[in-house]
Amino acid sequence: MASMIEENGPSTHSGVSSSSQARLKLDGLLNKNMRIRMTDGRTLVGLFLCTDRDCNVILGSAQEFLKSTDTFSQGEPRVLGLAMIPGHHVVSIEVEADSLEDTQGF
Repeated sequence: MASMIEENGPSTHSGVSSSSQARLKLDGLLNKNMRIRMTDGRTLVGLFLCTDRDCNVILGSAQEFLKSTDTFSQGEPRVLGLAMIPGHHVVSIEVEADSLEDTQGF
């Protein structure tokens, strides 16, 4: 039994498993603004609504920004609405800072 605990990582003092901690962290990110960069250079910005074990992500009120050749011009965003991003196309995910500051008051 001791080897099983070591394989799964160190136990936490609160008695909460690491998968429960990960779930709580994801729950805290729900409805936050996220910026997702994709393999083809596009960037999607929207509200984080859902993910699954394949790392697919659902964004609500999503806007698409194309990769700009000119560093000074971002161009007009294209409004997508509800968007599903396949996990294998995700390069990076960022939570926008103003979205996190809203929860700091709780």
